[in-house]
Amino acid sequence: MTKGIFLVFHGFSGFNGISKKISYQIDAFRQCGVLMDLCYYDVSETGERVWKINDKVIFSFGFGTMAKLKKRICYGKLSEAILKEKADFIYIRSMHNANPFTIRMVNKLKRAGCKVFMEIPTYPYDHEYIYLRMKLDLLIDKCFRNSLGKHLDRIVTFSDYDNIFGCKTIKISNGIDFRQINIKHNINNISKGLNLIGVAEIHYWHGFDRLIRGLAEYYKNGPEYNVYFHLVGSFFGSREKDEIMGPIKENNLEPYVFLYGNKQGEELDAIFDKADFGIGSLARHRSGITKIKTLKNREYAARGIPFMYSEYDEDFEDKPYIIKAPANESPIDIPKIIEFCNKNTLRPTQIRESILNLSWKEQMNKVLTEIEKI
Repeated sequence: MTKGIFLVFHGFSGFNGISKKISYQIDAFRQCGVLMDLCYYDVSETGERVWKINDKVIFSFGFGTMAKLKKRICYGKLSEAILKEKADFIYIRSMHNANPFTIRMVNKLKRAGCKVFMEIPTYPYDHEYIYLRMKLDLLIDKCFRNSLGKHLDRIVTFSDYDNIFGCKTIKISNGIDFRQINIKHNINNISKGLNLIGVAEIHYWHGFDRLIRGLAEYYKNGPEYNVYFHLVGSFFGSREKDEIMGPIKENNLEPYVFLYGNKQGEELDAIFDKADFGIGSLARHRSGITKIKTLKNREYAARGIPFMYSEYDEDFEDKPYIIKAPANESPIDIPKIIEFCNKNTLRPTQIRESILNLSWKEQMNKVLTEIEKI
């Protein structure tokens, strides 16, 4: 049986969409017959910084500032622990952390006979680094990522690039674990009002501020028909919070915009059951991206609700249940959404069934096919 290790440089949270995605990918590898383990960095409740394989601590850096520094540069013990597992391949989720230490780790793994693949979740990603505290990390990554790319067997991408950082790519789509995403149960009477939903760790490129500004324009004229926005997730930083909270207060939108924070499980299902229409990314142009296959678009479709986005996503461009927003800074046209929803006759089951080809099992099987060729 083929054995693999999925390596990530951060911890896990039940609320975190990235953590859920990684869990789905690992399970998909296992469905494809791979003995797949998860290796990840974690910080315990007491502040101890450790590396784990599955739930077992393989070694500890200890506590404090020195332990935090070692996490960034000391990969020798991690390499040794991985090699003891005798894996056939390593699947690394990039944290944009190319440096001499990660390059050395990859070389050590390859010399021992491991195939090494790296997934870059979003590419290009330089424009995502808007905060000063993040830009130093990006500068280091820029200096070494081409060197790292030359040592990898393949880079897995959700873009349409054939080559990234001098390395050939494996092009896949973000997927869905249909067993974990419940379909919307309620068919709401939208004559009583329209409920929009956005779910994300809220970054500036999601552009939810465009939707808020669209609501402000809509309510200026005192309409009789109400449109509500249910925003689920935490703000990544102060910029994102200000861009959302400012227009809400300035335009007296508090009765129409609901902020839930992080939700999961039955609580999240209940909010989706209220929802009639999903809001995907509305400002990927802010981070220099025109083509992407976001996980959020796929979750909305799996839930069975129509949705809006502004980028190019080849899996949905021809679908009758999407609206394309212009990739600019204009407020979102709320009457256009209302008109679309009034005309929509597709049931949730029809929307969900249209993307059954986008299961995580099918996507990770594409990766395995390429692994076997090398």
